[in-house]
Amino acid sequence: MEEVYIQVEKLHNYMKDVFIGLGYPDEQAKISADVLIESDLRGIPSHGVQRLKYYYVRVKDGQHLINNYEIIKDQDATAVIDGHHGNGHYISFQAMKIAIEKAKQYGIGMVVVRNSTHYGIAGYYPLMAIKEGCLGITGTNARPAVAPTFGAEPMYGTSPLTFGFPTDEEFPFVLDCATSIIQRGKVEIAARENVPLPEGVVIDRKTGKTRTDAKQLLKDFVEENAALLPLGGAGEELSGYKGYGYAIAVEILSAALQDGIFLKDLSGLDEDGNKIHFRVGHFFIAIDPEHFLGLEPFKKIAGNICRNLRNSEKVPAALRIYTAGEKEFEAEKIVREKGVAITKSIQEDLVFMRDELGLEKYRFTFE
Repeated sequence: MEEVYIQVEKLHNYMKDVFIGLGYPDEQAKISADVLIESDLRGIPSHGVQRLKYYYVRVKDGQHLINNYEIIKDQDATAVIDGHHGNGHYISFQAMKIAIEKAKQYGIGMVVVRNSTHYGIAGYYPLMAIKEGCLGITGTNARPAVAPTFGAEPMYGTSPLTFGFPTDEEFPFVLDCATSIIQRGKVEIAARENVPLPEGVVIDRKTGKTRTDAKQLLKDFVEENAALLPLGGAGEELSGYKGYGYAIAVEILSAALQDGIFLKDLSGLDEDGNKIHFRVGHFFIAIDPEHFLGLEPFKKIAGNICRNLRNSEKVPAALRIYTAGEKEFEAEKIVREKGVAITKSIQEDLVFMRDELGLEKYRFTFE
């Protein structure tokens, strides 16, 4: 089976039906499928359909429950949510929705979440705010995968710090990236494609040396024998402490305001290595520029900043300069026309989940 393409609508419907087959209510299943397909549309395969089996297994194992979140504190511009180990996509969708509603009333809204699960592509949630004429910010902690500066032990997650701003252009400014050089999804892609990782992105816990063997690393991450490196890399020569510092700011905002857990307690394993709930924390901020000097002036200035950057002098070999969100905007046009690329290993996953759930109506061209 070679790489094939599946049209966006069919793939979205398939993923929705997989979540329904796992027991998700229709609305939750749709939102989960929306989050995954948004990643594929934006050219970020690490968090798209290739992650479907990740959620499938965790629901089957009981690490992700299918239940409702609880708002445990609600004040003017803030709220605290306990996710009760439920669907991280749906919990986060509701949290950002609440933050936007609060921003419309008070100018800014912030909602924090504890006891949640993996919430998918972080950029999905600021995009929700942008659609409502707001600025959106989010971050999340996660199972330990990254070593602190001068460390070799995985102590904290990839800690994305994500911003989304409306502009007067066709596309918004959306900066969606981890505070590590790469995240686990990139290692999964390299393992699927049987290619080595770049030098200097993963460190071996025992030797302190860089590693590039993606397939073995996926096993060693589980054993905590290797760790991802923060933005800037190992040590301080290229300012690795900056990525480390931003990551811990995300960790604190994802745990301290909501009385959640942090660092090694997010492993999803107990002391005996048995699987338990991940208890992830998130935060969501929405800002309504109408409470400042207005949405249109904000969009115009944000657009001018981006245009000035793209029109600035390029190095001789460069064809163009990009701003955050531009490549994703262009990728979406291609994916909507061509479909989502499905590699051989993902094809096998799609067939496995379909057959196990009895979703006979889905037949794929690669079979």
